[in-house]
Amino acid sequence: LEQRRSAAEVFKAWNDLIDPTVTAHAQPSGLVRGTLFVSVDSDVWKDEIVRYRRREILKNLQHAFGTETIQRISFRVGV
Repeated sequence: LEQRRSAAEVFKAWNDLIDPTVTAHAQPSGLVRGTLFVSVDSDVWKDEIVRYRRREILKNLQHAFGTETIQRISFRVGV
């Protein structure tokens, strides 16, 4: 129950915490045992985010929710 509540909070805050350029192409899809799963709309954007934005996104989310809630991020193309 606690994990579902945390996931819902992360999903709600995503658009406020992350650059709008990124949120236009990537949205969180799950939070399991500290790993936030994010669906990305194309391989091109996945590569862009993983290569240049992953650290910034993780830092922003950990600052807002703590390192216990979000330990890592996994980006996947599709839903």
